[in-house]
Amino acid sequence: MNLDLKDKVALVTGASRGLGAVIARALATAGAKVALNYLRRHEDAQAVRQEIEAVGGTARLFPGDITDEGQVVQINRQIVAELGSIDILVINATLPHVHKPIEALSWQDMLEHMQFFVKSPLLLTQQVLPAMKAQGYGRIIHIGSEVFETAPSHCCNYVAAKGAQLGLARAWAQELGPFQITVNLVAPGWIPTEMHADVPESEKQAYARQVPLQRMGSPEDVAQAVVFLASHRAGFITGQCLTVNGGNTFG
Repeated sequence: MNLDLKDKVALVTGASRGLGAVIARALATAGAKVALNYLRRHEDAQAVRQEIEAVGGTARLFPGDITDEGQVVQINRQIVAELGSIDILVINATLPHVHKPIEALSWQDMLEHMQFFVKSPLLLTQQVLPAMKAQGYGRIIHIGSEVFETAPSHCCNYVAAKGAQLGLARAWAQELGPFQITVNLVAPGWIPTEMHADVPESEKQAYARQVPLQRMGSPEDVAQAVVFLASHRAGFITGQCLTVNGGNTFG
């Protein structure tokens, strides 16, 4: 299957490590010029850039807080100046999840998650839309989570924010369809990355046993789903939630 993304410009938020780094490398392998956004981990982001360039790909670093309107405007301007207008937006950046019972949860705990999964997508999308509309083409891909379906205890702030993100994707798909801009969401299951380094292996194995495919997924599984949705092969797919979790849910 030809998933050639040559001459396309892709912005991946939270691209210094974890899912974002693997998604960025996969998009570059498919031919895209990749803008790597991150907030603090400059050395990690630089390593991702070097890995992409070592195999002939194109990547540039664009640090900044994607929950800050002024910084998002500046990030977009810099990308356009260095790589060209953004064709593919991958909204991946996340934050440490706060796990608390309802009684201990503050409104600020809710707002912090909403900032990453509602405010940030809005700010980013507002910046890329003029160019996407003008060219009659665009791909907006949210990275969601299976938690909206599984709804684990002590995570209602995360679950609510991810549910809101899915709502954005579906509503935007309707609004942007006439401009040939697709909007989809990839919902991974529990995909171990660097942020799960301290999780006991027994917990991972317990999760894997409940998955029909009897294993944990990998970041590469998620990245390939993103590359597909970014490609011309997915041009008639929009407003969808593509669950990448080995059958753990049927969302």
